[in-house]
Amino acid sequence: MYSEVTQDVICSLEECLLDDWQLDDYASHIGYSKFHLSRIFKQETGLTISEYIRKRRLATAAMYLLYSDESILQIAFELRYQSQEAFTRSFKELYKMPPGKYRKIMRTLQGTEEKDMSDLTTIKGWILSGSHPTFYEMKADGQVFHTGMKSGLLSSKTDVGEGQFGTMMQSFSAEYWLGKRIKLSCFLKTDEVVKCGVWCRVDNSTGDAIQFDNMDNRPIQGTTDWNFYSIVLDVPKESASIHFGVLLTGTGKVWADGFKFEEVDLSVTSTNMLGQEENLPLEPINLGFDEG
Repeated sequence: MYSEVTQDVICSLEECLLDDWQLDDYASHIGYSKFHLSRIFKQETGLTISEYIRKRRLATAAMYLLYSDESILQIAFELRYQSQEAFTRSFKELYKMPPGKYRKIMRTLQGTEEKDMSDLTTIKGWILSGSHPTFYEMKADGQVFHTGMKSGLLSSKTDVGEGQFGTMMQSFSAEYWLGKRIKLSCFLKTDEVVKCGVWCRVDNSTGDAIQFDNMDNRPIQGTTDWNFYSIVLDVPKESASIHFGVLLTGTGKVWADGFKFEEVDLSVTSTNMLGQEENLPLEPINLGFDEG
């Protein structure tokens, strides 16, 4: 399960992403030791804090290159690089091309995509579902993303009734994960959502859900910046399929990026919301209805 520490770290990183802060500054701002922050953050996200800052700053640079006319030198200094050469090396390492070439090629491709894809709401591998999928739309968003070049956007198209929802989702075989405990993680950003969250479900061969979590006990509401969320479930030997995605209940917009599945050991607490037998009494009570 994601921790408040990681949530607080990412909130602070996003808030001060372009500030000239050091790890000691973040630790002081959040109120934890830098060693504790570093250990928990790496354990949960798979990134060091410096790696996270670097990737997010370069993603910001990619957005500046696409949607502003700032020079490469201006962008380099704004992102706290000491020189244009240092920025170019770092950008090329992540995006596999120098920033000037990226700006030229991606602006050309973006114009082509906007013409060819203006009426489409499909994203390779993803489907739009839910109680009322026609009330929602999904698309790849090249203007708002966490890292890389795009995110997935799920948004309401009209007023949505109470309890109605849409989901952007995928399904795949459980074969490679049988007998393991898995963690699904991603980054989400929201805009005026009634309620949303990540969800994951493990089904057996008859289609019955045997493990499930939709963050209903820890929902995201309102407007939030990018943050890290995760779900931990077991995949029993009788599992047949795994289903996951982003759930939006009611109106709003939610962006998703960086989905990842990984195996974790039993020391990582499961977030399964089904079959929590440990909360049941050991024996039945009041069988004769004599007590109250």
